[in-house]
Amino acid sequence: MKKSTIQFLLSSLAVVATAIGFMAFAPKEEEPIKIGFIPLTDCAPIVMAKELGLYEKYGVNVQLSKEASWANVRDKILTGELSAAHCLYSMPLSVYTGIGGKAGSEMFIAMMLDNNGQAIALSNDFCGKLGFRQTNKVAAAVNAKLKAEKEVTFAITFPGGTHDLWMRNWLAAAGVDQKKVKIITIPPPQMVANMKVGNMDGFCVGEPWPGVAVKQGVGFTEITTQDIWKHHPEKALVANKEFATKDREKLKKVMMAVLEACKWLDNAANRKKAAATIGRGPFVNAPADVIENRMSGTYDLGCNQGQEIYGDDMMQFFRGGQVNYPRKSHAIWALAQYVRFDYLKTPPDYKAIADKLVLQDLYKEVATKMGVKIPNDDMKPFSLTIDKTTFDPNNPSGYLAKK
Repeated sequence: MKKSTIQFLLSSLAVVATAIGFMAFAPKEEEPIKIGFIPLTDCAPIVMAKELGLYEKYGVNVQLSKEASWANVRDKILTGELSAAHCLYSMPLSVYTGIGGKAGSEMFIAMMLDNNGQAIALSNDFCGKLGFRQTNKVAAAVNAKLKAEKEVTFAITFPGGTHDLWMRNWLAAAGVDQKKVKIITIPPPQMVANMKVGNMDGFCVGEPWPGVAVKQGVGFTEITTQDIWKHHPEKALVANKEFATKDREKLKKVMMAVLEACKWLDNAANRKKAAATIGRGPFVNAPADVIENRMSGTYDLGCNQGQEIYGDDMMQFFRGGQVNYPRKSHAIWALAQYVRFDYLKTPPDYKAIADKLVLQDLYKEVATKMGVKIPNDDMKPFSLTIDKTTFDPNNPSGYLAKK
C-alpha cells in the first residue's frame, strides 16, 4: 500500500474517532415530557398551555400526544409511555379497584381541569316522546322501546369513568332498571358515528360530541351533566407513578403551566380563540362554532327544542381556583358509586384509596406558589342536583344505606 494511501486512512480514522469521542461525551438532549389527551373540549388546558407557550415559560419541554381512547390513555400512563394525561378524574379509582384495569395499578390525580360540560344525548327515536330535562318521562320511553324492540343500548366512555357515573345516576333518578338496558363502552370521538348507524339509543360524553350530534341531526340533548350535579368534577391531570415521585419538580412545573392555562380559558374573551385552536385537526377535529357555543354556555338542544343558555354553570376551568383543587371527598363519592351500582361487591377502604391516589399536598404546593386560593370545603357533605341526597364523605356507608 502506498504511503499516501496509508496516511489518508489514518487521517480518516482519526476524524471518525474524534466524532465518536464527541458523541460519547456530548450532553444528551433531554427527553420531552409526553402528555396525552383525548379529542374533547376539556382537553383545552393541556393544549392551550402548549399553544400559549406556558410549558416553555415554566421551563419544561412538553410533547402532546393525541390518544384514541381512555383505555389507551390508561395503558400508556401505567407503562410510562405517557408521563401524564388529560383523564377522567375517576379513572384512577376505577383502575385501582380493578373495574377498569388490573387491580392495584396506580395512577395519580395531580389536579382537576374542569367542571361541567358533558351531556346525555338521545337518538331521534326518542324525539317527541320526552324532551330536555324531562327525566320523569325517561322510564316510560325506555320501557316502551324495550317492549317493542327487546333491547335499549346506552354508551359511556370507560367503566367507572365519569360518563358512566353520570349515566347511571341519570338512569337511577329516572327509575330505569339498569339490568334491563345494555351499557357499552365507546371512545368519545366515535359516539356520533355509532349513533348515526343505530348502534346505541343514547350516550353520555364530553363536549363537543353531544353538540355535534345535534348539528348533524343525529340526536338531541336530554340533559347536561351540570343539571345532574352543578360544578361536578370532570377531568384531571393524571400522572404516571414514576413521574409523580421521581420527577416531582417537573410535574409541579407542568401543573403551573396548566393552572395558568385554566385561568386564561375562564376569561370569556379568550374562548373564541380557544375554540378555534382546539377545533383544529391535530386536536379535537370538530367544528369550532359547536365547541365555542357549548363552551360559552349556548346550547342548541336539537329535536326542535330551541336553545338553553347556561351562565355560571357552563364548562369552567378555574373559577377562582375552585375547579382545580383535587378533593378527596369526590374520590370517595366515586368509590361509593361503584358499590351502589354493583361494580364492587364489598366496600373499599375509601379514605386509604383517596389518600394514596389524590396528590392533594402537591396541588397545595403549586397553588400556593401561584397565589391561587385553596378551597376549604373538602370532606364536607354535599348533594347532587338531580336527587338532592346528601353525601357525607366521612360516612359513605350511611349514604349507601339510603339508596
